[in-house]
Amino acid sequence: MIETIKKTLFAGLGAAAITKDAVESALHDWIEKGKITPEEARHFAEKLVNTGEHRWEKTKDEVSQKVSELAGKVPFVKRGDLQALEARVAVLEQMALRAQLAGDATPRQPSTEGELLP
Repeated sequence: MIETIKKTLFAGLGAAAITKDAVESALHDWIEKGKITPEEARHFAEKLVNTGEHRWEKTKDEVSQKVSELAGKVPFVKRGDLQALEARVAVLEQMALRAQLAGDATPRQPSTEGELLP
């Protein structure tokens, strides 16, 4: 999912680069045709860049917020939590096996360090 989001954002950046080239070309043509002055073209380009940067930041923040919301809804398990559970299961399996071999129906409780108590 994260890779899809990254690819979408990078595609947007590619489109922005193409758009920038098209805008620069159009502004250059307008200057040559006398429709705008070089100063007006610079002002327009600066305004366009500022607007684009503002929209990019806003979009980036919105995407980040949505990804965080989605991550909060999906039951992800942290690596450390999984490893702790795996260790507990291993201890419980060991206890069950020892109890079965000893003919004891009541397994002993593990200590907090994962060792079996007598």
